[in-house]
Amino acid sequence: MVIKEINSVCFVGAGTIGCANAMVAGLAGYRVSVYDNSPENLALVPQRLAAIGTYVVMQGFCPQAAVDHVIAQLVLTDNLARATKAVELVSESVFENLEIKRQVHSQLDALCPPETIITTNTSSLLVSQIEDVVSATRAKLFAALHSHLGSTLIDIVPGPRTDPATLEILERYVISLDAVPLVLKKENPGYVVNAMLGPIMTAAMLMLQRRLGSIEDIDRAWMKHQGLPIGPFGLLDLFGINLIYGSWQQPRPAADYAANKAEIMALLMPYIKRQELGRLTGKGFYTYPDAAFEDSDFLKQTTDAGPYPHYGVLRTVLVHNAILLAIKEIAAPTVIDRAWITATGAQRGPFEILDELGAEQYAKHLATHRRDGWVNDDPNAVDAYLQRCDCPHAIPKKIETP
Repeated sequence: MVIKEINSVCFVGAGTIGCANAMVAGLAGYRVSVYDNSPENLALVPQRLAAIGTYVVMQGFCPQAAVDHVIAQLVLTDNLARATKAVELVSESVFENLEIKRQVHSQLDALCPPETIITTNTSSLLVSQIEDVVSATRAKLFAALHSHLGSTLIDIVPGPRTDPATLEILERYVISLDAVPLVLKKENPGYVVNAMLGPIMTAAMLMLQRRLGSIEDIDRAWMKHQGLPIGPFGLLDLFGINLIYGSWQQPRPAADYAANKAEIMALLMPYIKRQELGRLTGKGFYTYPDAAFEDSDFLKQTTDAGPYPHYGVLRTVLVHNAILLAIKEIAAPTVIDRAWITATGAQRGPFEILDELGAEQYAKHLATHRRDGWVNDDPNAVDAYLQRCDCPHAIPKKIETP
């Protein structure tokens, strides 16, 4: 059921994420349009929507007739003024480039009706890096509305000038999509889920680039221990290798960005040159359809082949970044766990993993993986978190590490 404030939604950017969000909104009953300035991208929209529709029907979310109706009613255009003339909500999903996003939002501010809420689907960039290009009036109606491909979790993140009433409308909009809103009080690079998932995918790519394991070894270890149907490289293919490559082109304040960028670029560049961008192009780290990790026997094969502890490293990275979110008060541990489980389908959240492992044992793993370069941080804050006497994951004041 649509909410009273929103009837029509325009999705700016006809890539996989924009199309997926358009399908979800259309199935919820909203009038939907998709804009892209590339005729080639617009020509691919029916194919993308059909593929997304096949997935949602297979998952039992809706009948094929509902998907067919959404596709038939959807409006495609390369005219931004026409696309935004009479909409109550705009969702932007253009290329992850700060200058491009700023240009697009400046245009949207000028073209949209005064009451239109404008949102960005980014999580690699911050709302505050974009929203200063819009007017003071529009800034009250500006926020991040970030979806997680294949998940019901949707982040809602305010900018410096966002009106709380805007967040309330967006929260009800997300609920109307039969999705789960995660409203943050303040922005954070990667918000919550991507702030954990991004470093996991980085660690996986570095393992592959350093020849510490195969694509299958690393994915199999993660899938088996997390109870998931997809691993880091399957996710990279799903998101699009070009999207990941573009995000690494944007400077980041993270301590490990400069240290890891050259290796990540060296790994991804051959795929970019060959236009093997993942699931959308039929080939990336895996070949589609019928990718190896989707085979029923995939997890029956040897996990963590050889001496390298693939899952141990990835587990340390996951929990470490969850702790950083809690320390920065981006979200409470229970919220972080719930967000992780909702977004990924994992059986346990990072703090549940920490509780099961024990803070003292985790601290030993963390010290080892710091030493080996998988975690680059100022250890004081995380170690203090683990040592606090009032922390539910508390450990003795003195930790013996290997």
